[in-house]
Amino acid sequence: MKLITAIIKPFKIDDVRDALAAIGIQGMTVSEVKGFGRQKGHTELYRGAEYNVDFMPKIKIEVAVTDSILDQTIEAITSAANNGKVGDGKIFVSELSQVIRIRTGETGEEAI
Repeated sequence: MKLITAIIKPFKIDDVRDALAAIGIQGMTVSEVKGFGRQKGHTELYRGAEYNVDFMPKIKIEVAVTDSILDQTIEAITSAANNGKVGDGKIFVSELSQVIRIRTGETGEEAI
């Protein structure tokens, strides 16, 4: 089992959700986060004063999947979130050693 963490641009969340639903992903966790990478932020003008926006708003998606659909899930996120510009985001894949569904007590792949 794997935990996929994807950081994407906020306006791409609906596309990613639809792409994941199309391949049968039943659940995900979404958080509003801020950060920067190569995008580095930018300068904005507000009421005549310039200020730097160092941390860009992003969306963090976390999805637990079985090993059998890992590649398909990564492809769905990549194709839906790709805008072809700096700041499109990143995908991180981590190993899940155990998953437990609280309501039923199911463990492992059955809990996903």
